[in-house]
Amino acid sequence: MEAVWIAFSCGIFLGIVLGILILGLVSINRDNKLRDDIMDLNGEIDDLRTQRELLKKEIFRLTKRGKPQPRKRRPYKKNYKK
Repeated sequence: MEAVWIAFSCGIFLGIVLGILILGLVSINRDNKLRDDIMDLNGEIDDLRTQRELLKKEIFRLTKRGKPQPRKRRPYKKNYKK
């Protein structure tokens, strides 16, 4: 009966070790995918911020133009001829 308990404890020990290794490998793979997704989203956010700033500048440039300032009138001189 002692051989059965030794085999059982070795099986439990190996199962725990292999389980921890497999879970570690799966979590590393998932973390890498999530990190890649986050990097892509951060790049997209930066692109959208740049586009927003460019559009703000364009809108400001287009709305800045107004009517031209009217010219000053020349002083009126009356010519009296007699």
